[in-house]
Amino acid sequence: MKAVILVGGQGTRLRPLTINTPKAMVPVLNKPFLEHVIGHLSGHNIRDIILAQGHLAQPIEGYLGDGRRLGVRLSYIVEDAPLGTAGAVKNAQKHLDDSFLVLNGDIFTDLDISAMTGLHRQRKATATIALTPVADPTSYGLIETNAQGRVTRFLEKPSWEQVTTNMINAGTYILEPEVMAHIPEQTEFSFERQVFPMLLDRGEPIYAYPSTAYWIDIGNPEKYLQLNRDLLYGKSSRYRLAQGKEVSVGENSRIQPTARITGPALIGENCYIGRKATIKGPAVIGPGCQIQDGAIIEQSIIWSAAQIGAGAKVTGSIIAAHCRLGADSIIEESVLGDNVTVATGYRLKPGSQIWPGTRLPEQGKKA
Repeated sequence: MKAVILVGGQGTRLRPLTINTPKAMVPVLNKPFLEHVIGHLSGHNIRDIILAQGHLAQPIEGYLGDGRRLGVRLSYIVEDAPLGTAGAVKNAQKHLDDSFLVLNGDIFTDLDISAMTGLHRQRKATATIALTPVADPTSYGLIETNAQGRVTRFLEKPSWEQVTTNMINAGTYILEPEVMAHIPEQTEFSFERQVFPMLLDRGEPIYAYPSTAYWIDIGNPEKYLQLNRDLLYGKSSRYRLAQGKEVSVGENSRIQPTARITGPALIGENCYIGRKATIKGPAVIGPGCQIQDGAIIEQSIIWSAAQIGAGAKVTGSIIAAHCRLGADSIIEESVLGDNVTVATGYRLKPGSQIWPGTRLPEQGKKA
């Protein structure tokens, strides 16, 4: 079976992290998010993968190449203008001559794709949609089914008065190639709002595959931070990096003896952790980071090549690549895009989102 991964979105909700970095390439446990997704597919013997791209396409192809390094075969389809979930897949039609898998490129899940495929074939379905339970279904696409699991109704982003189930569209589909006939070429078109309701109206067999496997949408910084923390705590069945105590240190990293590190924490290669510096997990430190003497990192994600000055404190935050935090600066529950510079002693207002390349304080303002 071939798979199409939708990675063309602009990652608007994940800004400022996605201003210069495609959403699919944001690091999760120091590896691009998309690499985790491809590894999951490969684990289910799906190794022929098409990436439907749009925004910031070049960094993805430049990093992954033909996929050989990951044991898969990658093809790339680039849309000139946003085409929606179905329109993007229509672009890849020439590659799809049998049952195929479609995945939203911002979903991390332990979904049993092999079992879902078995159900699809057993029921001779035209489409099979993975479902997952959530506490608040009003932000997602709600799907109702009968006792046999056949879909009876679609409802996008319902109000609480309309909610009859907590099972939502999990962003993973198995489709038959004849579905493509219902999608116009070079037109913005949606599986969720147009194709699936159309198939239902036609009486096509659409089935649901409910799953309670780990699932998260990394659409915003809070969810992105949660994913890294969940993986460090071993909440995904595929990742057992840390069981609440473990600290993993990459090659050629130097940690001063007086530094204090409590897990779960992942420290990349070629890092330096200074004297009396403190790292308190869950925390991820990217490769090439410099954490100077007395700096404190708590429950935060630091991307590659960041410099954290002496006595600086970072709490509950995301610091993107090549940021420079001056000595004794304080960053709390904030998100810094790449190449942000923070002056010595500067205290950032909690909850801030700082665009790439910003220098704090801004010109004319005191630190």
